[in-house]
Amino acid sequence: MKQKLLSLLLPVVMLFGMAGCAGSDSSSVNDTTSAPSSSVAESRTDSSNVDTSSSEEDSSTPSGTEDASDGGFKVEGTKLLDANGNEFIFRGVNHAHTWFNGALYDAIPAIADAGCNSVRIVLACGKSWSKNNLEDVNRVIEACKQNDLVVVLEVHDGTGEDNAKTLQTICDYWIEIKDALIGNEEYVILNIANEWMGSSLSGFWANNYAKIIPQLRDAGIKNTIMVDAGGWGQHGQCIAERGADVLASDVLGNTMFSVHMYGTAGGSEKKIKSILDGAREQNLCICVGEFGYTHSDGDVKEDYLMQYCEEQGIGYLGWSWKGNGGGVEYLDIALTWDGSQLSADWGDKLINGEYGIKATSKKCSIFE
Repeated sequence: MKQKLLSLLLPVVMLFGMAGCAGSDSSSVNDTTSAPSSSVAESRTDSSNVDTSSSEEDSSTPSGTEDASDGGFKVEGTKLLDANGNEFIFRGVNHAHTWFNGALYDAIPAIADAGCNSVRIVLACGKSWSKNNLEDVNRVIEACKQNDLVVVLEVHDGTGEDNAKTLQTICDYWIEIKDALIGNEEYVILNIANEWMGSSLSGFWANNYAKIIPQLRDAGIKNTIMVDAGGWGQHGQCIAERGADVLASDVLGNTMFSVHMYGTAGGSEKKIKSILDGAREQNLCICVGEFGYTHSDGDVKEDYLMQYCEEQGIGYLGWSWKGNGGGVEYLDIALTWDGSQLSADWGDKLINGEYGIKATSKKCSIFE
């Protein structure tokens, strides 16, 4: 397989926010090069590109909900229930498919063999990287189903952007490929946009998602929706403060939330507990959609994070299987796509630790 340097693919390194974005280039290459790194501190609140069409005071929260039918995943208070009505708790990893699509058939079986019950897949809508078309997304979903993995699909193009137009572009993409989602409600969670919004404006975050979610439902998409927190995914207060408004915008009442935990959100036991408890005290379903053991904004209390998630029945997905570059290669969980060697500082703990994936993961009952 040809090896290429991403620096040859892009004239400039793309700038990304808190980790999860620890891999961020793509020309949808079919090789195993490393993606550019995450390099922006969580404190970035540049509002120069904020679309002010939605103000902090605006409100868009349609009233009334319908039953989330079609036998798929369903949010019930703080819990996510599978199609059989059993609680499902994520224990998985992120996989940067859009930049390494040639690795799919090595990575997905390996992720399953590592004990994961789920995988969060990076896609692109064509704004920043080559679009993953309907055929490719169907290929990803089928590979995950064949390996008994619940799949969380996310679009990475809007990472850190305080721009409502970008969120709309991502929404349009989901509607364009909705045939991959409709009929797969038992297997697929729709994580609308990775870390959309770099700032920490809870109202701006909530108001814009409250405009997007009804469009997805009107298009016939009934999958459980996942919404990342603002502030590069780490401002968990958005969820506690305005998550109820986002949920109320969903006519199916089938929306959950995700926080990403690096040195800011995951840097202390107090912060981890506060963010997760803050959402659940509002009767909202939350998971940790990304986390590492350290990052550019500081050390992460990953041992406590995994322990607390296990004690509280909260899902987590580590970032990321392989492919991180530009100085954050330490976030690679595996050193090979087939998982034959895990990284000593991160991968081994996440997979084999006391509160790691193998010890705590339970396969979704739809695969039993």
